[in-house]
Amino acid sequence: MQFDHVILDVNIATMDPNIKSAYGIIENAALAIKGDEIVWCGPMAELPEFDHLTTPTVSGKGKWITPGLIDCHTHLVFAGSRAKEFEARLNGVSYQEIAAQGGGIVSTVKATRAADREELFVSANKRLQTFLNEGVTSIEIKSGYGLDIDSEIKMLEVADLLDQHHPINIQKTFLGAHALPPEYKDDSDAYIDLVCDEMMPRVAKLGLADAVDAFCEGVGFSNAQTRKVFEKARTLGLPVKLHAEQLSNLRGAELVSEFNGLSADHIEYLDEQGVQAMAQAGTVAVLLPGAFYVLRETQLPPIDLLLKHNVPMAIASDFNPGTSPICSLKLMLNMACTLFKLTPEQALQGVTCHAAAALGFNDRGIIRAGLKADLALWDIETPAELAYQYGVNPLLALWINGEVVK
Repeated sequence: MQFDHVILDVNIATMDPNIKSAYGIIENAALAIKGDEIVWCGPMAELPEFDHLTTPTVSGKGKWITPGLIDCHTHLVFAGSRAKEFEARLNGVSYQEIAAQGGGIVSTVKATRAADREELFVSANKRLQTFLNEGVTSIEIKSGYGLDIDSEIKMLEVADLLDQHHPINIQKTFLGAHALPPEYKDDSDAYIDLVCDEMMPRVAKLGLADAVDAFCEGVGFSNAQTRKVFEKARTLGLPVKLHAEQLSNLRGAELVSEFNGLSADHIEYLDEQGVQAMAQAGTVAVLLPGAFYVLRETQLPPIDLLLKHNVPMAIASDFNPGTSPICSLKLMLNMACTLFKLTPEQALQGVTCHAAAALGFNDRGIIRAGLKADLALWDIETPAELAYQYGVNPLLALWINGEVVK
């Protein structure tokens, strides 16, 4: 057989549910790549004959390969810093006082509106490189810090430029219904009309979004307003996802499930009725332990209910300047285990196969012949080590679309 690359002498955590061992493990294995796809994967003793003289090979030396990691929820493009607000809160200044002084999300909106594309690109590219260095091969980037037509488009255009100039695959999500901009502070319905009647059609016409998101919450937008956003997204042919049940239960998970949404994210206040709706729709639960940690929340997501109803659980960084300024998906693996009590295998599923589903991908997140060759080689003794230890980077090599990028 003809291959472009062959990886020999590795242990593979395929994360393939069709392989019944933990992590879908194949030990003493090999893997072959042609183009951007995995074309063979299995025990090394069964590797088909190939021309060793003309085919580049890599020896894994008994180390471990997993699918490339996927971060399915980030707010990577923004300007400014909220470090002073972080310090103020810890010195006793309330969030309400900070907001009244022009802080909070309003400060990020102001800085992002003022920043040009180059400034946003340079800062986001540095963050993106940090994710690449930890083994991330696909990532989602949301808008939502512009909150006017030109600034929202600017953010999405920057995300599109990053996709063109950085090896990580980027999915772009329009989050115009993230918060109420200052100029609409007394008229949220009028702002939702702007999102639906002007912003979304323009974004869709420019081809700048792969999905639409909203923040359904008491401090965000109502269930009825979110429904209006989703109805418009459906007419434009864009899939939906939702920040849901983070601070209260507004039945957002049921709403996004009604629209066959890709995911419901945060979901600390999700109840069994909402879990059942997600299970029926195939909507992925996205857990965000970084925000839970930074906000010092105490209401845990309903992990037992999600497991009971077989709802897949993805894990994401929620990287953003306010509630999760943590640019590390690998740390989220550890937090998912220590804070949310997931097993290391469940956590790794959350940043591979389940994260892929949360972005609507069916061609990655699992190591299997016919799927995309997005792969990470780790200097570890067991896959559990990826969630167990933080601060030492065990990444040895990374392939995206079949090409070595690290």
